[in-house]
Amino acid sequence: MKMKTITRTDLVASVISLGTADLGASVPEKESEELLNLYTDRGGNFLDTAEVYANWLPIEPSSSERFLGKWMKSRGNRNDLIVATKGGHPRLETMTVPRITPADMTADLEGSLRRLGTDHIDLYYLHRDDPTVPVETIVETLERFVREGKIRYYGCSNWTIARVEQANEYAVGKGYTGFVAVQNLWNLAEINPGAIPDPTQVVTDAEFVEWHRRTGIAAVPYSSQANGFFSGKHRRETAAELSGSGVGRSYYNETNFARLERTERLARELGSTSTQVALAYLLAHPFPVFPIVGCKKKEHLLDSLSAADLAIDYDTAASLVDGGNAY
Repeated sequence: MKMKTITRTDLVASVISLGTADLGASVPEKESEELLNLYTDRGGNFLDTAEVYANWLPIEPSSSERFLGKWMKSRGNRNDLIVATKGGHPRLETMTVPRITPADMTADLEGSLRRLGTDHIDLYYLHRDDPTVPVETIVETLERFVREGKIRYYGCSNWTIARVEQANEYAVGKGYTGFVAVQNLWNLAEINPGAIPDPTQVVTDAEFVEWHRRTGIAAVPYSSQANGFFSGKHRRETAAELSGSGVGRSYYNETNFARLERTERLARELGSTSTQVALAYLLAHPFPVFPIVGCKKKEHLLDSLSAADLAIDYDTAASLVDGGNAY
């Protein structure tokens, strides 16, 4: 597995991150353990979870973190891993009520530490923002966590450029490192307008890509594989059959089917899969990118991990997008 340093940190992470939202939850424990073992045995070390993961299921809350903590304890490998988790997400039953006060942040972090069975988080994200809370308050709370040794670095997920810049300008002025990574929805496909029911989610667009290029701050995209749109299952000629599916509602449009065809053509030339090319597209950008893959089957995980060794240059990546503008 190729490794890369997360800018502004000493964290050397595998370029493919494993998302664990379903592990120990919708994916049974035995299969979940096998996926984690396979990922780490192949050199992966960058695990992504969150306080809210799997809370949409009628099971014990925060089951992703609980399962990951149990697995790390059984393997004795905590110090070999870069563990990233997230807090500050609204309660699912009250998504319009933000939870980003110092008290909320502290409660979420303490809970994550207990469930993960660790004394520190390597990369701690704020899962959502609340523009009514001053960035000064947020940054100072995160810096308190750093001073206490409970987190090493912090990032944000589903924040706008404006708010990230405000926070980092304040941090720099105080001599802090600030946000070192941004986790937003980003992949080779173009999501359909209105397909995201959650208005607090943020999509990385061309402007955000340019911001990453200019600042060098790492992108850690979720939904990096467009929910399997590039897996080979989806075709223009059979679109009507699956148009009502989640993938169909989000990604079925002429722009994406054209990108799919270009991706499949390049995959044939390279002797790879279209899934690998779609991930390699993200990795080809001129700033650190660590796509998160949420594979539920070993064969899918192996396919995704192989993308780390599929080197395509930026011009080739740009050719997959209309007009040669890779965003």
